[in-house]
Amino acid sequence: MTRAFVFPGQGAQTIGMGKALAEAYPAARAVFEEVDEALGEKLSALIWDGDIAELTLTQNAQPALMATSIAALRALETEGLGIENASFVAGHSLGEYSALCAAGALKLDDTARLLRIRGQAMQEAVPVGVGAMAALLGLDFQAATEVAAEAAQGEVCQAANDNDPAQVVVSGHKAAVERALEIAKARGAKRALLLPVSAPFHCALMQPAAHVMAEALAAVNIENPVVPVVVNVRAEAVMEADRIRDLLVAQVTGSVRWRESVLWMEQAGVTEFWEIGAGKALSGMIKRIAKEASTRAIGTPEDILAAKG
Repeated sequence: MTRAFVFPGQGAQTIGMGKALAEAYPAARAVFEEVDEALGEKLSALIWDGDIAELTLTQNAQPALMATSIAALRALETEGLGIENASFVAGHSLGEYSALCAAGALKLDDTARLLRIRGQAMQEAVPVGVGAMAALLGLDFQAATEVAAEAAQGEVCQAANDNDPAQVVVSGHKAAVERALEIAKARGAKRALLLPVSAPFHCALMQPAAHVMAEALAAVNIENPVVPVVVNVRAEAVMEADRIRDLLVAQVTGSVRWRESVLWMEQAGVTEFWEIGAGKALSGMIKRIAKEASTRAIGTPEDILAAKG
């Protein structure tokens, strides 16, 4: 059975995530301690006992979700189910950084600092209220792209996340995204709704953040990963450190090609997807993309014992 480890993105955060792992596995606790040290603050206290509104702030959510994913991976390693059990890794948006850390391309402390910079840069790229994102349900990527193009009217409106065959997220100027909602409904979307996000991610409005990340990534050591990483903007596996660096910059403004990434892995022989970290959002998407594949969420000690079988 060929397995891929996949890592969740923003929206999966919950207060208390990873706490049981840290209590059960010293290796998992060490991850949170290292991230706290890298950031110079007790992010773990916010994750386990803080306020959800503060945790959801982009600059907190990004390193917090990565820490939870890597803590789950370290706990898996303790039980003999580490990265060597995966043929591919992939992550949704910020989850790509978790995947790269899991595959040894990025060191944990560097990953935490990069995600803090990325979160702040994405938040600051567009003034609050200027941008928006919306989920279009019941339209495929082609239809959603056409909706975005019609809605733009000289503003930015792009298909940002191709999540699964019937869920595409558009991103851009708020007025353009609101026009996209109406056009999508007129074209037969089952639902079209604004998302509770603080900035319009994965569109051209994020270009200032891409410049910040180019500078930050240039200063960080990236190794060739030990497992092929299926990257968001290419929807195929990449193994070369220099390509990874460039693609992480492109990812800030580029589309998250998740549906195509999952199909690529399925065609490469993956039959089992393990979602490592918080929540089960990716598992739901994968079931709608690769109907024959099995999924498993790994976020608690119980999940790990079940995976051990």
